[in-house]
Amino acid sequence: MTDKPSQTVVRTWVRLMKAQQCALASIERALKAAALPPLDWYDVLLEVERAGENGLRPFELERAMLLAQYNLSRLIDRIERAGYVARQACEDDGRGQLIAITPQGKAIRRKMWPVYSQAIEAAVGRHLSAKEAEALDGLLGKLIEKNAPG
Repeated sequence: MTDKPSQTVVRTWVRLMKAQQCALASIERALKAAALPPLDWYDVLLEVERAGENGLRPFELERAMLLAQYNLSRLIDRIERAGYVARQACEDDGRGQLIAITPQGKAIRRKMWPVYSQAIEAAVGRHLSAKEAEALDGLLGKLIEKNAPG
């Protein structure tokens, strides 16, 4: 058994990383041009809003976002300073806290979505047929499923 990937697998890996970087950079440029917060703010706001009024514990958000705890703490601090999330005491754990979205956070997330969705279409949708997008979705889903932690 060999642990060495084939040239095709290496090229696929490089292209996957490059495609992700190009798409993310394009989306970040679109958000910045619209004077909106960065993409990682949108992702935090979406996860916290999905959690409902009670919000999320930081470790739950960390799991959903796949970010290191240190990076997530700093990100939450910045979003909180902007007034888009609020920290609340956790009733179940006196030392714990919950992160909840504020009305301003809901409003900015809703304002970001049209720009974000158009940028997704520009970065990916315009370049793939429906059949190609479906095939890529299936392949990426398979990679995620096979490599997911836990």
